[in-house]
Amino acid sequence: MERCEIVREKIRSGSYSGPTSGLCPGRLQANIVILPRDLAEDFLNYCLANPRPCPLVGLGDAGDPYLRDLGDDLDIRTDVSRYVVHRDGVAIEEHTDIRALWQPNFVTFALGCSFTFENALIATGIPMRHIEAGTTVPMFRTNVSTVPNAVFGSDLVVSMRPIAKERLADVRAICDRYPFAHGAPVHVGDPSEIGIRDVGQPDWGDPSDIREGEVCAFWACGVTTQMALAAARVPFAITHKPGAMLITDVPETEGRIIGGRHMI
Repeated sequence: MERCEIVREKIRSGSYSGPTSGLCPGRLQANIVILPRDLAEDFLNYCLANPRPCPLVGLGDAGDPYLRDLGDDLDIRTDVSRYVVHRDGVAIEEHTDIRALWQPNFVTFALGCSFTFENALIATGIPMRHIEAGTTVPMFRTNVSTVPNAVFGSDLVVSMRPIAKERLADVRAICDRYPFAHGAPVHVGDPSEIGIRDVGQPDWGDPSDIREGEVCAFWACGVTTQMALAAARVPFAITHKPGAMLITDVPETEGRIIGGRHMI
């Protein structure tokens, strides 16, 4: 396993732009949403109303690309392995560096990610199939509504991991310790009960085989925010590519959900 400093340098230089699950175990990983200041207050309120899919772990000042609460030198313009640019709610292009796109009115939101608790699960003998296979965790749209506001609203997006039935209680107990990383599963069992027609055809990520004695466990997912951006048809936004997260310097056991504050 490469040291986190080397991983970050590879991401910053653009020499690595893949999924981050399994990288830098022990570090908090985060979803990223970057919005113009005039939309930031409404998006902040959406996150605060929906802490399960949108646990806010970092919030930048308008125009400042550094997230100092999450790392001494974290530069949000270069330190995400792959970015997606959205115009009018539509994902139109991907980048490994957004310095040329940065504007002085941009506000950065960092939201907890379920990759954070995977190391704790693995340490207790609960395998993560997508890490073993070197693929991206499967993610799905559901028919479960989040709490909307005047601008933002979306159905919930979930990530899925196959779990042995006899380990479900352990999974819930471990993940309950990570409310800043979506916490325990929001659903276990029949995917159709939350509107997923085919668990073998994820909306994002890669399919995961489900073996005998395993059930599907679904966690709230930060990609919910990207669905909210699409539904609101925001003129311009930048996010991470699903599965390609910001790796912070915060220990995974010290993550926290921060409260709201007004951007000036």
